[in-house]
Amino acid sequence: MTVNANEPQYKAFSRTRDEEERLLDRFRDPNDPLKLLIVTAKLLTGFDAPILQVMYLDKPLRDHTLLQAICRVNRTFSDLKTHGLIVDYLGIFDDVASALDFDDKSMAAVVSNIQELKDRLPEAMQKCLAFFAGVDRSVEGYEGLIAAQQCLPNNTARDNFGAEYNVLGKLWEAISPDTLLGPYEKDYKWLSQVYQSVQPSSGHGKLIWHSLGAKTIELIHQNVHVDAVRDDLDTLILDADLLEAVLSNPDPKNAKEIEIKVARRLRKHLGNPKFKALSERLDALRDRFESGVLNSVEFLKQLLQIAREVLQAEKETPPEEDEDRGKAALSELFHEVKTANTPIIVERVVADIDEIVRFVRFPGWQDTLSGEREIRKALRKSLFKYKLHADEELFEKAYSYIRQYY
Repeated sequence: MTVNANEPQYKAFSRTRDEEERLLDRFRDPNDPLKLLIVTAKLLTGFDAPILQVMYLDKPLRDHTLLQAICRVNRTFSDLKTHGLIVDYLGIFDDVASALDFDDKSMAAVVSNIQELKDRLPEAMQKCLAFFAGVDRSVEGYEGLIAAQQCLPNNTARDNFGAEYNVLGKLWEAISPDTLLGPYEKDYKWLSQVYQSVQPSSGHGKLIWHSLGAKTIELIHQNVHVDAVRDDLDTLILDADLLEAVLSNPDPKNAKEIEIKVARRLRKHLGNPKFKALSERLDALRDRFESGVLNSVEFLKQLLQIAREVLQAEKETPPEEDEDRGKAALSELFHEVKTANTPIIVERVVADIDEIVRFVRFPGWQDTLSGEREIRKALRKSLFKYKLHADEELFEKAYSYIRQYY
């Protein structure tokens, strides 16, 4: 705070310019425990802290000054921050047109009342669910995913759903953790799982296909349970009798289940050129089948061939290759939240996480309650060592990488 000469009672709280800069550097650091600054007529211009997400506003502001205040929180910060929040104690935003002397339409794209977002949520949810009329959302496993995917029979339908889910996801990330979301939570988790399952396996596609938001990832991983979507692709491909039975009776549901399994396998190896080529082949095969170029028998034959090549590529790929990609993804994540004054050494943090996860994990840990619980506990322990354990969004993002690559 700034202290005047006639305010001796506050002298102990006075800071020099250098002391103030050091304090602001701490505030910009995502890993510093300092989370709240109280200021009067300060930091509205020229202060840049991309991690700043919430501003509590209790002073009348107008026009450019108010716009500057908005700009303090509206910077995105990797995947961990997609929006800012201003808590308006005075009702300044009740009439944006009078508070900001700018074009109404241009300002509507800059600031929205949180209540407006809440009001839009039910319609956004219904638009997403409308793609799956008649689908029983209580059915788990491949049967449930297949029923949902049958409602999205081509790229146009999938892209339309992806666009609507994108709107819903942004609303959810902005509103969470408001209790308003409670009644919609089950449907949103279901839609998120469908969204993940229909993303292009190659990682390519329109901009509507992106990583899930941090709060969405956290929701999906809450109350983890044994994964109902079991991966028995090895058994199917290596069992000659079972394979012959599938080929002799090309049931569309069987083909769809195999396609989902192959796509899930491929997504585990994103970034590996060998699997990228297989992913592109799978996407192209699906397109040819949906356009009627291939019949169901030929589609299934080529699908099984890709599945064989995926399994062979996995055998030829040392686990260390994917784990190295996991370490690279974790390194990139921690570098994003690191500042010049952050006390952590990224390489050391990642090495510690990698070491403890390798020690705790076991084959198929992602599909068990105990496995997910032990890995989450190990990750929390590693982050605690570096005082990063309180950042839930960072934790969930790191956990999602571990689940994918380890």
